[in-house]
Amino acid sequence: MGNARQIKLLVTLGDMAGIGPEVVLKALPVVQQTAQLTLVGNEQQLMACSKRLGLPLTDHPIIDVPLAADQTIRIGQGDAVSGDLSFRSLQTAIGYCLKDGYSGVITAPIAKSAWLAAGHHYPGQTELLAEMAEVTRFGMLFVARSPMTDWTMRTLLATTHIPLRQVPEVLTPEVLTLKLELLLKCLERDFGVENPKVAIAGLNPHSGEQGQIGREEIDWLIPWLNSQRQRFPHVTLEGPVPPDTLWVSPAKAWHHLEQQAHHGYLALYHDQGLIPVKMLAFDQAVNTTIGLPFIRTSPDHGTAFDIAGQGIARPDSMVAAIDLAIELAVQRQVNGHN
Repeated sequence: MGNARQIKLLVTLGDMAGIGPEVVLKALPVVQQTAQLTLVGNEQQLMACSKRLGLPLTDHPIIDVPLAADQTIRIGQGDAVSGDLSFRSLQTAIGYCLKDGYSGVITAPIAKSAWLAAGHHYPGQTELLAEMAEVTRFGMLFVARSPMTDWTMRTLLATTHIPLRQVPEVLTPEVLTLKLELLLKCLERDFGVENPKVAIAGLNPHSGEQGQIGREEIDWLIPWLNSQRQRFPHVTLEGPVPPDTLWVSPAKAWHHLEQQAHHGYLALYHDQGLIPVKMLAFDQAVNTTIGLPFIRTSPDHGTAFDIAGQGIARPDSMVAAIDLAIELAVQRQVNGHN
């Protein structure tokens, strides 16, 4: 499976007023695989976190992102200073990924409100990653491996951070075609799945009940799905699956082996996909941006300002994010992709 020691990855420290530095320091000693990991963030603040919480200071190299002499990070209080620092840290990491031979980046959580306070108008890290990488075809894939069965759940969101009332307007056959293509490419290139089984959710309760509870399924979702079955004869596409039953099989597979589980799930809006992901795998789930020219993973939790500085943050999701980034990089080496 390739040589993980040749893989170079970056780890950003996220919003340093939150739990990012803490979970990174806790995760690094227990990461299961070996890679060249370089941290990106403010070195002085990382050292302060290590001293404050009694955590061993990592010997991994750090690319320092400085603060001005009059700037202060207030632990537990994300603001324009911490937001600008996390923004510049991510910018720095992306730049290294694009030109300096790094396979990807693992991003600690940031606060969108702190970015906004600093004048950076982005819905989240994903959009900055896509902008700097100059890609328009990208998606948010959530990956989690069950500690009980070793089964891997992969859930792609067709739409992300938009109001619920806008979902039916934003969803189109073109959007779903883009997301399905990204998912299938990812399953093959990054996970080595050659003949995948993918489940696509319906939009309405009971997938519209033959038009009685909404017509999106009849008017375009089912015709679109039939056309994709013709495009991808080697792929098993099931759907539109009623949203209330879509997650029964993954839940069974998570807790005990379930033969009917799929290799990938395409959810049509944010909470439709993330409520089951977080219910099953809150501490194991990893947010993966697909469609970029490099790997990007991130723990599936926020900055947790309310517990920052207390030393009680769990590093499980950060460990999973680093491990997954290494696994994806190794798989790309096997497939001949850098």
